Amino acid sequence: MGLVIGIDVGGSTTKIVGVNGSDIITPLCVRASDPVASLFGALGKYLTINEISLSDIEEIILTGVGSAFIEKPLLGIPTARTDEFLANGLGARFTIDLQEMIVVSMGTGTSFVKVKGDSVAHIGGTGIGGGTLLGLSRLLLKTQKIDTIAELASRGNINNIDLLIQDICSKPLPGLPLDATASNFGKVDGNASPEDLASGIIHLVLRAIGQSAILSAVNSNIKDFVLIGNLTKIPQCREIFQKIEELYKVRFHIPQYSEYSTAIGAALAYQKREGIESIL
Repeated sequence: MGLVIGIDVGGSTTKIVGVNGSDIITPLCVRASDPVASLFGALGKYLTINEISLSDIEEIILTGVGSAFIEKPLLGIPTARTDEFLANGLGARFTIDLQEMIVVSMGTGTSFVKVKGDSVAHIGGTGIGGGTLLGLSRLLLKTQKIDTIAELASRGNINNIDLLIQDICSKPLPGLPLDATASNFGKVDGNASPEDLASGIIHLVLRAIGQSAILSAVNSNIKDFVLIGNLTKIPQCREIFQKIEELYKVRFHIPQYSEYSTAIGAALAYQKREGIESIL
């Protein structure tokens, strides 16, 4: 089998990766205001950087919301489309050695995909995600640059924003330590600093996602959650999810290439000949 290119086409970003057997070839992300422009820009740049010729490529597999705009094969190469939720599951399973998990794909919103052995099933989601983080930051911080938001948050104090159990109770409640959050933004006032607000926004979004993920596993024995998507690269991500782990006795995993997991899964769908729709 030759080189398979997996491409995750979002609304404003395109992620692309080459998969050759079990080898991952240098993933790449390109941003553009238009998904089609983003796609062609990413593909051209990827081929140039990695010195890949068109004859090296066996198939291009597209996934993501922006893939619906593509109606013809790309650059004369056989091209197909696969379901984003299937790609999420296959990509996470490739990078994490678990037989049973829930994949938490943190994009503009967040989806939950249950993986059990060879079974991959979309089980729900939430509208809270990267779009929420950027929208609140644009409103409260006058910026939507994720690096700026994360840097501000690193100097902020979440205790100035969130109401904690210790603020309303002198003793821990059953299953809730004193430093657990009672209310996101429950302590904020009109004089809050940009640094504190940035910390509050990040904690609000990531904690809501984590708790929603745990609820998605109710009535199952699943304790492992695999985080994928751009929000995994925020410096505060690991710390926040570690606290959720301690509170709920679960495990959150962030695999290598976490932000490219869906693109990897798209290529794997072709290798497995699973859920593929050719674009003619």
